[in-house]
Amino acid sequence: MVDPADAIGKARVAVAQRADLPGMSLMEHLDELRRRIVHSAIYLFLGFIVAYVFHERLYGFVQAPLDQLHIKLNYTHPMDPLNLYLQVALIGGAIISSPFILFQVWLFIAPGLYQKERRFVVPFMAATVGLFLGGASFGYFYVLPGALKILIVQFGSKFQPMVTIEEYTGFFLSVILGLGISFEMPILIFFLALFGIVSPAFLWKNIRYAVLIIFLVAAVITPSPDPWTMCIYAVPMLILYLIGIGVAWWVHPSRRKAKEKAQ
Repeated sequence: MVDPADAIGKARVAVAQRADLPGMSLMEHLDELRRRIVHSAIYLFLGFIVAYVFHERLYGFVQAPLDQLHIKLNYTHPMDPLNLYLQVALIGGAIISSPFILFQVWLFIAPGLYQKERRFVVPFMAATVGLFLGGASFGYFYVLPGALKILIVQFGSKFQPMVTIEEYTGFFLSVILGLGISFEMPILIFFLALFGIVSPAFLWKNIRYAVLIIFLVAAVITPSPDPWTMCIYAVPMLILYLIGIGVAWWVHPSRRKAKEKAQ
């Protein structure tokens, strides 16, 4: 038999929790989205201005892996040096402004969360920025120098390299941004699990497919044709996928409901 008093108490708790979620019309959602996009664009522009003040130092940061091989960049179009400075400043500005932009993202999704779920704002921002910087640093200090040595010193040992600004910038950004974004996998799993779209059991059951997809992604974004570089990309993503399973277990609604029943 179900205790009526207990059922009424649970219903009151559910109603109180649902009251935390303010109702918004479609137009209000669109207006809120527009506001957050405008604020994010302003933060990005301010970050770009700050980064452009130091564009020479940022260029030195980009050039450093080639300096180790004693290779200077070449350009084939008069606009290439300026474009390089602008791209470097834009990426630097995006990194500088990322905490403020991520906070705008959180402000947009926060109305759809319960009050107790909104406490994740600080871990969300810290983890998102930290994981991106961790992936970008891993690419800059390990993957990029290793790939350049393999491609230029080993495969290109019989040729004279002439690396252009345009080609190297694309190569550099594909490595740094590719790994930085790939390291955000636990954050993606966090939100999918938080809203009940995936469960830790589902992620573990389909781990074989996840391994296949991870190696396919690594094969696409890896800058070097050898399998070792692909494994350097794939292994951290596999580890992050396993971490994501733990994150999914922590935030999945089924665990929270079981915890509430136990209380």
